[in-house]
Amino acid sequence: CSVLCRRHRTCSAPRKVSQEKKKSVDPGCPGDGGKEAHATLRRHRKQTLVSKLSDSGFEEELGSSPIGLPARVDVSPLRSDERPSGRVSNWYLQYGDVGFQIQRDNEALFYSCKSLAHQPQLTAEARCKLVSWLIPVHKHFRLSFECCCLAVNIVDRFMAATPVAADCFQLLGVTALLLASKQVEVCSPRIGHLLDLCCDAFTKEQLCNLECLVLLRLNFRLSAPTLAFFLDYYANSADAAPFKDETPCSSGSASTHPDARRPERCGSMARKVCELSLADYAFNKYPPSLTARCALRIAGELLEREHPGTPSQGSCNHDPAQECRDSLRLLVSLNQDSLEELMLRSEGWCPRSLHTSK
Repeated sequence: CSVLCRRHRTCSAPRKVSQEKKKSVDPGCPGDGGKEAHATLRRHRKQTLVSKLSDSGFEEELGSSPIGLPARVDVSPLRSDERPSGRVSNWYLQYGDVGFQIQRDNEALFYSCKSLAHQPQLTAEARCKLVSWLIPVHKHFRLSFECCCLAVNIVDRFMAATPVAADCFQLLGVTALLLASKQVEVCSPRIGHLLDLCCDAFTKEQLCNLECLVLLRLNFRLSAPTLAFFLDYYANSADAAPFKDETPCSSGSASTHPDARRPERCGSMARKVCELSLADYAFNKYPPSLTARCALRIAGELLEREHPGTPSQGSCNHDPAQECRDSLRLLVSLNQDSLEELMLRSEGWCPRSLHTSK
């Protein structure tokens, strides 16, 4: 009986000590334990102010600079404007044909050929000015060409569903660019930076309200097939089969005069042609897949020192592909200066092929 009493005393002793420790840690008591707990609570309240919500709704650190632009992080081939020369992308080898077929099936659901039909205050010239302004803006924010094409698609689809006032057209452009960047980019530009480019003509509340309206009008469907996707697919197809005549960037002389930088030059030139077609409302009647393929064909003609301003003879007038190529040739001849500047950036590349015969 005495042994059991000793065991009971030894087991009950730590319980008394733990109860005394709990009493000493009580913040209501005036002891040292209350001061430590009070300091812990103060530190906890300070730590809750470390982060805030950004324009996109995600938390970001307060110490980040509001001026510096985010570095480009390429997680997809469509986010990268420069493809590795002489090497086919891994995404094309694994998912190229499947992704192409899916985008081709969805193409008719996402592009509007008559976006200005119900716009009494907007014209094709106003649309050309807006798109021509969005192209350097997306480069300023280091956004991809996929983002720029998607922004133009959002603008056209919204105009097809809702009349837009002329003084709000620029606001629609930056709102579409913000939505496109949230859809395809890792980091989107801040609303304040976008409004600064508009000379502070609009407020943040106006942009956010228009952003909600655009999402409602488009039923939150933003994954549209774009020129950038089909351009990248066809460029990879040309790299995978460089000696086939049916590929847009290849020709019969490619085997006799090999050029390691030819796919890279062809892709850069085709992208410039696609930028010009984005601003021209006349090309809205062509699906993006057709425009991208014809742009690569025109780029191949430019590399072969042919005269793009002269339409090919003996073609059928009812062929949409031939009609699109002839329209692109005319567009190239009207924008020789900008294309010559791009060609001069390449080493040892003479821009004589751009001059049309008169």
